[in-house]
Amino acid sequence: MCRHIDEAPAASVDVSMGREVLPKNVKPLHYHLTLEPNLSTFEYEGEVVIDLDVVEDTNSISLNSIGLKIHSTAVHAGDTVVSASPSLTYDKDSQTTKISFAETIPAGTKAKLVQKFTGTLNDSMAGFYRSSYKKADGSTGYMATTQMEPTDARRAFPCFDEPALKAKFTITLIADKSLTCLSNMDAVEEKEVGTKKAVTFRETPLMSTYLLAFIVGELNVIETDAFRVPVRVYATPDRDIEHGRFSLDLAARTLEFYEKKFNSEFPLPKMDMVAIPDFSAGAMENWGLITYRVVDLLFDEQTSGASTKQRVAEVVQHELAHQWFGNLVTMDFWDGLWLNEGFATWMSWYSCNEFYPEWRVWEGYVTDNLQSALALDSLRSSHPIEVPVKRADEINQIFDAISYSKGSCVLRMISKYLGEETFMEGIRRYLKKHAFGNTQTGDLWAALSDASGKNVEEVMDVWTKNVGYPVVTVTEDEKNSTIHVKQNRFLRTGDVKPEEDETLFPVFLGLRTKDGINEDLTLATREDSFKVPLDFYKLNADHAGIYRTSYSPERLQKLGEAAKKGLLSVEDRAGMIADAGALAASGYQKTSGILSLLEGFTSEPEYVVWDEVLGRVSAVRSAWYFEDPKIKAALRKFQLDLSSAKVHELGWTFKESDGHIEQQFKSLLFVHAGLAGDETVKKAAFDMFAGLKKGDKSAIHPNLRSSVYAIALTHGGKEEYEVILNEYRTAATSDERNTALRAIGRANDPELIQRTLSLPLSDEVKGQDIYLPMSGLRAHREGIEALWKWMTENWAALEKKLPPGLTMLGTVVSLCTSGFTRPEHSDQIKAFFNERSTKGFDQSLAQSLDAIRAKSQWVERDGEDLKQWLKKKGYLE
Repeated sequence: MCRHIDEAPAASVDVSMGREVLPKNVKPLHYHLTLEPNLSTFEYEGEVVIDLDVVEDTNSISLNSIGLKIHSTAVHAGDTVVSASPSLTYDKDSQTTKISFAETIPAGTKAKLVQKFTGTLNDSMAGFYRSSYKKADGSTGYMATTQMEPTDARRAFPCFDEPALKAKFTITLIADKSLTCLSNMDAVEEKEVGTKKAVTFRETPLMSTYLLAFIVGELNVIETDAFRVPVRVYATPDRDIEHGRFSLDLAARTLEFYEKKFNSEFPLPKMDMVAIPDFSAGAMENWGLITYRVVDLLFDEQTSGASTKQRVAEVVQHELAHQWFGNLVTMDFWDGLWLNEGFATWMSWYSCNEFYPEWRVWEGYVTDNLQSALALDSLRSSHPIEVPVKRADEINQIFDAISYSKGSCVLRMISKYLGEETFMEGIRRYLKKHAFGNTQTGDLWAALSDASGKNVEEVMDVWTKNVGYPVVTVTEDEKNSTIHVKQNRFLRTGDVKPEEDETLFPVFLGLRTKDGINEDLTLATREDSFKVPLDFYKLNADHAGIYRTSYSPERLQKLGEAAKKGLLSVEDRAGMIADAGALAASGYQKTSGILSLLEGFTSEPEYVVWDEVLGRVSAVRSAWYFEDPKIKAALRKFQLDLSSAKVHELGWTFKESDGHIEQQFKSLLFVHAGLAGDETVKKAAFDMFAGLKKGDKSAIHPNLRSSVYAIALTHGGKEEYEVILNEYRTAATSDERNTALRAIGRANDPELIQRTLSLPLSDEVKGQDIYLPMSGLRAHREGIEALWKWMTENWAALEKKLPPGLTMLGTVVSLCTSGFTRPEHSDQIKAFFNERSTKGFDQSLAQSLDAIRAKSQWVERDGEDLKQWLKKKGYLE
């Protein structure tokens, strides 16, 4: 019998890095793991046999586990049983078990650890867990599946759960004969075990525990032989498996493309992709067995719009990029997470652009990825790309826009600096040198330096090791035809302290003039002057650099005129608006200035630019949610004036000839004009909605579904609410259901708000979707206040449903707090959390409080400026 003593320490601290990691006295070489899940009791029996290399003389072995009942433990050295019942001590805080035995095993010995255990197929979407779906007869069906990243393999079986402790794995799954069994590798043996079958899979290559996966369930499958090895898509029987066809074909093409680009063969014998009904993330890159949310893998051309198709393509290409970058070559610890996520994000856009050039994804990259990165990184509570991670419970918090978006933007910046082909040659050398191994950021810089002959580390370390980014302020000297540029730390709160402004970034100025782009100008010091033609110039051409540019109001006006003349690229125009909006919000410029700039874009022809224009209007409106209703009405009228002519020019009917971007453009203008009160658009939306109400599912085009729902709920009432709620309950696809669930929060009637808030913790909404009904509530003051009240009243239930160590509680806290705009709101939030543990989401909370402070300072600083501008323009009496 094993003893469990909660307070016994079993982890060591790596003093050099300050990390809490396992002792290095033994090293795992191979795992034989056998699991038998029971889909009725939700328990599973397991046995793990771990072959170990003893590195130092030892009389103990420490490894990770959490939530497992260990029934027996035996330690072998060579052919000898060292201990059949060693002493076990468990440290709950570090999630480690220490196995102690009387004899000492000498260094150089091959040892074996055998443990039998029972685990629970939990409903937390972590480790080895259960996922449910509705069967044809109305009953609930279950499957067993996994999510190991970052530190949840230890929930599934006892293991050395650190990315650098790579080993080989041989998995055996015991299950009912009718069920499909999957793992990272292909099955090599199937035999009868009583009334069941035991499926054993081929031994894996060397890999990290967080990439292991196994699935048992009733699954349908489609397959293609268009790639060198079989590629398959699986889904539960309640889904139309043909909806996986787009992802299947794309995956086969993408794998072939990546093999050529990386000059590296995909090393596994197959690629399976599975739609999981309950999944906390978007997708997970398990080697050879990628798991997805249903909505991110299955796509129905008849019921989903262009933006959904692009999302599916990007997710599939992101996860497949990981098969090399992350799986074949893995960061040595979690502070290198960005190496995985930043590259996979960049690569998904790169390959999307190759496959679908008509989508022009690099234009959208500027308003999407770059702005996500710049928004989060403008808060004091941001973190460096390479963030020191010391404990397991800190890791989930860095799966954010810094690791993904800023990481990918840094790679985009360096790829432009080196040239894309040189950059890709560096990637090829990196993958070849470190295949099946672990790396740090410096290894990537070394490979890129090797390929380019430039000192990449010197340039890039500043970007990855420091928090934040600069604002580059431009002043002009007409007499000498020069510009003076100065860099300072940019904070959204606009109150940078001298000690926060000591980092000097190498800023690639990317000077655009009528002669083209000069990529050679770099600002590596605090300030410098450059000769430029003052008739026309713009810094940060195509917004490949990670910084904001602050021009004088006069220059900004000239740039607006240059935009109309076609002298600026789409990226330039969108990025310029984004910079001006962010600078106004943080006090570097006036809000009246950004509104005047936006006014000049009513004849703008491009979707991406309009997306940024309307996004910046929305940012102003949301900062003023809690202010005078007359100001709010005036801002709505401004939005109407901006969007009205364009929406009527584009129209809202869809033709076969409409391109991918045009479809999204029509949808964007339709929703913004409709929500702002355009009567023709509102009537069109309600006419479509009437068709849906009568049972005509085709009455609303897929591209307009979310727009029509939003307009119907904002301008309608209980009747519209019932129809959309019914759509959530009855729609055939996840995309349709999610659209309905995301929309219902837009209803601002108090009774309907309460009905919306009854959903997140109910059985009617899956745990993975808890945040969807909340998102609509953030679109109005009443919803923001109700969300906060609901969160405080249901805190105990939320903590229980969403364990703090996982990511979703942080998401909920952010949704329920970040909509506020006033100092007294911050005080309420601080008072509530001062009495509670914020472990696992302290960063999300700090970021919310930062964002509230930025908005409250904006309103206080520019309230009068905005009021006067609205009066001057006739929006306010």
